[in-house]
Amino acid sequence: MALSKLARVVLWMIGALLSFSVMAVSIRQLSALGLSIFEILAIRSIVALIVLFALLALRPELRVHARPRRMPLNFLRNGVHYVSQYMWALSLTMLPLAMVFALEFTMPVWTALLAVWLLGERLTPSRIGVVIFGLIGILVILRPGLASFNPAVFLVLVAAFGYAITMITTKKLTMTETTFGIIFWMAVIQLPLSLLGSDLTVFAGLQPAHILPALGVGISGLTSHYCLSNAFRAGDATVVVPMDFMRIPLIAVIGWALYGEQLDLFVLLGALIIVAGVLWNLRAETARARLLPP
Repeated sequence: MALSKLARVVLWMIGALLSFSVMAVSIRQLSALGLSIFEILAIRSIVALIVLFALLALRPELRVHARPRRMPLNFLRNGVHYVSQYMWALSLTMLPLAMVFALEFTMPVWTALLAVWLLGERLTPSRIGVVIFGLIGILVILRPGLASFNPAVFLVLVAAFGYAITMITTKKLTMTETTFGIIFWMAVIQLPLSLLGSDLTVFAGLQPAHILPALGVGISGLTSHYCLSNAFRAGDATVVVPMDFMRIPLIAVIGWALYGEQLDLFVLLGALIIVAGVLWNLRAETARARLLPP
């Protein structure tokens, strides 16, 4: 019996939420075991490439998607994504998990602003709204002026800005390239970047304790992209984004259960304000698209 459209979205989003959570916990575990962020990201790319090359061997029809195409844009996309990923991963070792995930939701704010500049899109009232709601949400989360303010939050905000650039370049790539091809070249390009900053002798000394989080960071890096992409294909963004928001309370509970992090209501409230702005913009964009001639 075929699954309904909503059921498919829910299943893909469950996979995405679990993947993001596993990735965050795996990064923190590997860091606690003495690996640097460069080495953790190298492991992620190595595991991803093993899986991707296995798929290429088992499914020859995928090989056409791994051919080098639009490489300048691939290099730009993956270079910016790598820097953003490094900052995001580093922030996971310095801030509560829920705060990192909440501030990451400012990405649509930067995307709305960059789309005006880079793609020539119009700054509509709802796009202005997503920026204003995003700024208010950031202020609620950070509560500037408090003695507990951690400058590491700027790592997440810069990472979110970089992810916005990544989203725009990915949008351009998806006009001609498949998800498999984009992910394949992401792993190929980012592995040398990670190895440049890594101590290569570390990999020879990996212990059994490294295996599970190494597999977690590598596999979840692939499944998060795959599940989220399929969720957007299966349903409208106005359905997917509210479900994606659920990763904030989920990671808050995980942070509380595994690391004794406090459940901060201000983080959840700020994230809710940010997502409210995103949803307003999504609904306005959907309504505007329906009015355009086919």
